[in-house]
Amino acid sequence: MIKYFTKRLLYGILVMLGVIVLVFLLFQGFADPSRLIMGQRADAATQENIRRELYLDQPKWKQFVLFLNDISPLAIHTDSEIEKKQLKGIFIGGAGYNLAIKVPYLRRSYQTKKNVGEVLMEALPGTLLLAIAAMCIAVALGIPLGVLAATKKDTWLDTSAIFTSVLGISAPSFFMGIVIAYLFGFVWSQYTGLHMTGSWRNIDEFTGKPFWSLQNLWLPALTLGIRPLAIITQLTRSAMLDVLNQDYIRTAYAKGLPKRVVIWKHALRNALNPVITAITGWFAELLAGAFFVEYIFGWKGIGKVTVDALEKLDFPVVMGSVLITSFFFILVNVLADVLYAVVDPRVRLG
Repeated sequence: MIKYFTKRLLYGILVMLGVIVLVFLLFQGFADPSRLIMGQRADAATQENIRRELYLDQPKWKQFVLFLNDISPLAIHTDSEIEKKQLKGIFIGGAGYNLAIKVPYLRRSYQTKKNVGEVLMEALPGTLLLAIAAMCIAVALGIPLGVLAATKKDTWLDTSAIFTSVLGISAPSFFMGIVIAYLFGFVWSQYTGLHMTGSWRNIDEFTGKPFWSLQNLWLPALTLGIRPLAIITQLTRSAMLDVLNQDYIRTAYAKGLPKRVVIWKHALRNALNPVITAITGWFAELLAGAFFVEYIFGWKGIGKVTVDALEKLDFPVVMGSVLITSFFFILVNVLADVLYAVVDPRVRLG
């Protein structure tokens, strides 16, 4: 089991390294972002100072090494770098150089001059909350609907489940977001009590204190959960149909076990592997796919922060967003591999 987990973890690290290389090449390898910071009217001396501060006066290979050193949790930094970049972590060493076990440093925003890591960490809870809520809706409805469709095969329930799931898969999230926001947040708002836009954390206009507003979570979570709900329903139905035809299911019925026990305890557990793949894969996808949904509903998360940064050509924020999203994508997939081994002993033995 440990060997299995270690192997998957090493694969994840290699994928993350590939993402880092790609992000660096796209946003810094072929361009000089110094003019984005100083504007159009700055003189040559100012531009040169900015280039020196961002290491843009160094060869590309050295720029990449310095970028990798900044974002790596295990790195080497001088005393002046630790103070200038306000690095947080454990620093061991002397003679000006320190071995650092630190929080990754994602540089500073071109526009606000804030630490990119802090900006994204403020927005990350909103994206995670939205993705978890959307996936909870998809799982809570998708698995029972898939099981019901499989056990009632070729009936109107089965046909309705298939038709609805096809519609859910076909409809783009940004289109469904506009429709749902208009209907439930505007046309029927007096009955639903919901709003077209709003975030999870608002500021009281009288006291100035922040407060949670989870009422605004329903519409974006529903929008984001439609497609995974449809996928989970279809996969559960297909997997259950395969499992229900197995010999051990017929044996369970022959032993006199109740139908409820056979379906929900024996059949469903053995049909969960493709469903787990969908759940974990789509959860990671939701973290990336939430960008447009967050923007439509005004939900403050990494997606909205990234879209705003793209409009302003604030590359460090975009780079940091891609890296954090990729990290969670890889982490979720590694956890999915572990779940396979827990659910299915054949994977653990293999």
